[in-house]
Amino acid sequence: MPRYLRIFFPLIFTFFSSKAQDCNCGDNFKFVVERIKKNYPGYSDKVNISDKSKFERFTDSLQSEANKAPKFQCLPVLRTWLSFFKDKHIGITYDDSSYSKEQIRSYYASDEKTVWTDSLFASYLSKNRSSLDSLEGIWKDNTGVYQIGIVKENTNDFIGFIIKADGVRWMPGQVKLRIVKKDNQYFLKYFRALDHSQNQLSLNKTKDTLTLGDGVVTSKWYKHSVAASPSNNRTLDSDSGPKFKILDDKTYVFEMPSFASPDYVNVMDSIIKKNSGEIDKRDHLIIDLRKNYGGTVLVYDKLIPYLYTNPILTEGARVLATEENIRDYYSKIPSNASESRKKVLERNLSILKSHIGELYPLYPVDTVRMAEVRSYPKFVSLIIDKNTASAAELFILKAKQSSKVKLYGTNSSGAIDYLEVVRTKLPCGFYSLGYPACKSLRLPGYPLDNVGIKPDIEIPAGISDWIEFVKANRIRKEQ
Repeated sequence: MPRYLRIFFPLIFTFFSSKAQDCNCGDNFKFVVERIKKNYPGYSDKVNISDKSKFERFTDSLQSEANKAPKFQCLPVLRTWLSFFKDKHIGITYDDSSYSKEQIRSYYASDEKTVWTDSLFASYLSKNRSSLDSLEGIWKDNTGVYQIGIVKENTNDFIGFIIKADGVRWMPGQVKLRIVKKDNQYFLKYFRALDHSQNQLSLNKTKDTLTLGDGVVTSKWYKHSVAASPSNNRTLDSDSGPKFKILDDKTYVFEMPSFASPDYVNVMDSIIKKNSGEIDKRDHLIIDLRKNYGGTVLVYDKLIPYLYTNPILTEGARVLATEENIRDYYSKIPSNASESRKKVLERNLSILKSHIGELYPLYPVDTVRMAEVRSYPKFVSLIIDKNTASAAELFILKAKQSSKVKLYGTNSSGAIDYLEVVRTKLPCGFYSLGYPACKSLRLPGYPLDNVGIKPDIEIPAGISDWIEFVKANRIRKEQ
């Protein structure tokens, strides 16, 4: 796909006053259905004649559910409907940054509460110390900002309620979670997220530590008497940009956990210039793309010459040129873009405006040809996993056409058939809908969504150091 294809675009949303927004769940559900039906290029692919009646019944049923749902429990209903499309670029996000503390408190004021207070609970724990279930007590998250009391509601059911929180989205007494005990095991009925939506997560209790969820989404809570260790809780890497490491006299690594920021383009330029002397004399380049959810394709452009061996075919794509997609995505040209890029984006905007209502082939199939094949590196290894997605997968499709390249790891995510995410506020301004407007020309012949790109060599489940495995395996094969 052409170098100027944008995968994600940061938006600054305008302020919606509490008087102007409509947080009725039924209205928001209807908005999402209409928006996707008109503007998502995968809609007609996935709602076909054979299952249209079944899908309409599914939609009508959820509309009825949405009509009755409390405003702050609308998100699960919306996500259930959107999950039908099995597209990882479709989703609802929560953002209350444009609202005052009073507006946010008002929004959640009617959510479920308990009669327990801090003082009542402290008294209960003191009086019943010898007969308490091991789950009962005060639990805190890793930061200590959130503290919940977990108390037995009846024989096998427990509730977790807020004792201490941010004082805005969550207030004392509000119910945060519910747990049931069966055969001396604990199971989470639901956990309410930041926006109070109910989430079904796995639960593991190990002594005085509760682990909610697994994999990418994990939350740990600790009994009040236990000191929490920051390393035990999931935190986001404050620097997800590209990193360069020399492993030995033959091997070097580019760690690329994200393409999300346009600033990473300059970071890559700087790394390559600074280390060109080292890069140009080593045999083996490893590019680690694990947990790279994508971003802008421009980040990886400077790596293409190092893996190039023969012309690279780039897949084309069509854009659904609706008024909404053009207004909310293609007309938003970054002010900090280079002049050459602005010209391309302005040209694309002009073309789409002249093809309203069409699924227009904005990005034709193209072939990348370079003047030379570099002597170094002699071979390139890409490490991928189930969380390698979107723009990172576009990079994989280009890279794997080189005779130097081998893929290691597991199948990638499979978030690549529909791209270029449009974002729009729902009538309830706390939420925004994201969906792709661009459809790959690979379809319908070569779908990859939810399947992913298969590695040449799978890394066994018991291997903990993937980079060391790749280094040893590739060098052995090339000798």
